[in-house]
Amino acid sequence: MAKVAFIGLGVMGYPMAGHLKTKGAHEVTVYNRTAAKAEKWAKEFGGKHAATPAEAARDQDFVFCCVGNDDDLRSVTTGEDGAFATMKTNAIFIDNTTASAEVARELDAAAKEAGFHFLDAPVSGGQAGAENGQLTVMVGGNEAAFQRAKPVIDAYAKMVGLMGPAGSGQLTKMINQICIAGIVQGLAEGIHFGKQAGLDIHKVVDVISKGAAGSWQMENRHKTMNEGKYDFGFAVDWMRKDLGIVLEESDRNGAKLPLTALVDQFYKDVQALGGQRWDTSSLLARLEK
Repeated sequence: MAKVAFIGLGVMGYPMAGHLKTKGAHEVTVYNRTAAKAEKWAKEFGGKHAATPAEAARDQDFVFCCVGNDDDLRSVTTGEDGAFATMKTNAIFIDNTTASAEVARELDAAAKEAGFHFLDAPVSGGQAGAENGQLTVMVGGNEAAFQRAKPVIDAYAKMVGLMGPAGSGQLTKMINQICIAGIVQGLAEGIHFGKQAGLDIHKVVDVISKGAAGSWQMENRHKTMNEGKYDFGFAVDWMRKDLGIVLEESDRNGAKLPLTALVDQFYKDVQALGGQRWDTSSLLARLEK
């Protein structure tokens, strides 16, 4: 059992913190910008809640974080009443936010200067993965810190891997999103083509999903896509945020991402249809409008 804090109780952070308390049997203190949600979590799981990130992080062995973007992350770490002000020597800060590699390296440097460790550890698996404790975690940082943190991270994960030095976790998450964007667009076009051709989509997918075309997206999203149901899952707004990070990084490293840039614009079309909070599989909606 370890002393743990969790900062940010959104759709991902709330259940992740819960797994740290129930599966990990850790002593957990939470912080959320909306205090009522932190109070609700503490009542549900039997943990503690703090008024600021700094208060939550004080004397903890591990401090987890899952917030919205780079600015939110800086706010709860190095900002006023941020967690970095009270992190104890040799403690480990694990950031599960999908953010830029640039901010990961920045915070890693700040942590080293202050005498503790930082791991960038974005996750994949969506809300369902968080709720079921089945997330994939891509980690960047120091090997020794990773080995100490992994048994704690395991409480909400099915796969945890160290990808390299600081920023490598975020870079790996970018690749994850690049691949998903292309797969979902291909699946949307395939379903659209099949419907236009008068085929039974369920029969088609039942066959092709067992071959080279098969994917997680096909197995888990083809039914709802075929029915035009998108009011769940990983929101288009979040995907556009992630793809924006990807495209900014590609400008820096010189990678050519024509398909990713195109699909990002397709998601912009979905937003214009009112689908800001629709699941990312809603790329089909723009083809059927």
